[in-house]
Amino acid sequence: MSLTLEMVYDLLTEAGLLKEFITPAGWHMERAKLPQLSFSKLSYDSRQTDSETLFFCKGLNFKEEYLQGALAQGLQVYLADQPYETDAACALITTDIRKAMAVISMAFYRYPQEKLKIVAFTGTKGKTTAAYFTHGILQEATGGKTALLSTMNTTLDGKSFFKSHLTTPESLDLYQMMAEAVANGMTHLVMEVSSQAYKTQRVYGLQYDVGIFLNISPDHISPIEHPTFDDYFYCKRQLLAHSKVMILDADMDYFDLVAETCERLGTPTYTYGRNAGDYRVTTNAKNQNEFYVENRVDPLKITGNYRIKLAGDFNQDNATAAIIAAVLLGATTEDAYRALSEVLVPGRMVLLQTPLGATVYIDYAHNYISLKLLLEFAKKQSQGRVLVVLGSPGNKALSRRQDFGQVLSELADIAILTADDPAFEDPKDIADEIAAAITNPEVLLHFEMDRRQAIRQALTMSQPDDVVIIAGKGLDPQQKVQGVDVFYEGDYTIAKEWIDEQN
Repeated sequence: MSLTLEMVYDLLTEAGLLKEFITPAGWHMERAKLPQLSFSKLSYDSRQTDSETLFFCKGLNFKEEYLQGALAQGLQVYLADQPYETDAACALITTDIRKAMAVISMAFYRYPQEKLKIVAFTGTKGKTTAAYFTHGILQEATGGKTALLSTMNTTLDGKSFFKSHLTTPESLDLYQMMAEAVANGMTHLVMEVSSQAYKTQRVYGLQYDVGIFLNISPDHISPIEHPTFDDYFYCKRQLLAHSKVMILDADMDYFDLVAETCERLGTPTYTYGRNAGDYRVTTNAKNQNEFYVENRVDPLKITGNYRIKLAGDFNQDNATAAIIAAVLLGATTEDAYRALSEVLVPGRMVLLQTPLGATVYIDYAHNYISLKLLLEFAKKQSQGRVLVVLGSPGNKALSRRQDFGQVLSELADIAILTADDPAFEDPKDIADEIAAAITNPEVLLHFEMDRRQAIRQALTMSQPDDVVIIAGKGLDPQQKVQGVDVFYEGDYTIAKEWIDEQN
């Protein structure tokens, strides 16, 4: 992979992103005055640069000293949204550094998105589950040639998985991953698209073959993410303008606005739901893991019974979205039936049983809508109490704390508040904010900042017929503390260890 400086100039000019370029001879716009240089590497990490690197000065926390350090390592050219006093051979100044990085990255990696059929999910809840379902079906249909970019894990060869660092990677990393997937023989890609991906232009210029909008509720509202729900929702809706076909949950809040936007854009839509939509979903009353999809409008002919390993109506809804998406890309209903019955989603509705008979669910539920649906499900299943182990992340999504307090007020009997990726905040302060939002005096409240001990406390307190919900981290083996990923055994390991001790 390589690009010349002239090629970069042309890309920025064609995209309307170039303000000027600067060389030791002065400030210019004429292409002929560019030095003759080329790049075999792109980087936004100043520690990973050399004389053949094009370096992107990006990020709210970017410091000029990073650029100076890169120049000391031999860097010749940088791209930024403002000039710096340096002795670089050339500085390209752009109107938008993040858009520029996206445009240049896709060109550097030879537009790998054009060699893949791409399915993109957005929504406040269920993206990972629906993405795993879709990946499973397409794996069946393509003979193992489907890549996956999810919140939890990533696979670029359809076989080996590694932990994801962002729901949607930075544009440079995204196109590098796509190129690797293509090199591995992948023909399809299933990915999650976060609101931050549009807010920070990580997917600028990217078009999807199929887009899916699962649901919407307030989340990621904070000074460092989205200042308002309107901003969050608007960023989510950008997917509608960049998908050839959209799949929508007809039961979701604000459905009319989303559907009207698709109509205005001329984007074909397929809808599903329990109360409305082209495809209606019904749970089998005798088996809560089976559901029936009925076509009301039937261009895809997906009527039939399906089975998944995960409990909960909301997971069946996610599976229906996955069926529609996969069939649109060539899968059959037989592929869907076979694959869905085998798909497991890391950290989603992991089921355990205590020796006394309490049911334990370990789930990644980490925002208002996911926690509410999970606790509503637990209430239906429980003949006893609902015990919840819960925390909230530090330095982001501040609105979740009040949201969690509201859900616990409505649906929990006992809440044990603990740490969940506290980052640079004191987890007790976060727990206090959640507790302050609990308005139901009947909720029995406990504080235990050692998450391991909080889980063991909940299990010890549980009685026959109770349901214990351990929410937030799923199978994540790390805690983010003071800017560092600290080893954590994982909720499942801790719960399973306690249960084994009691047997």
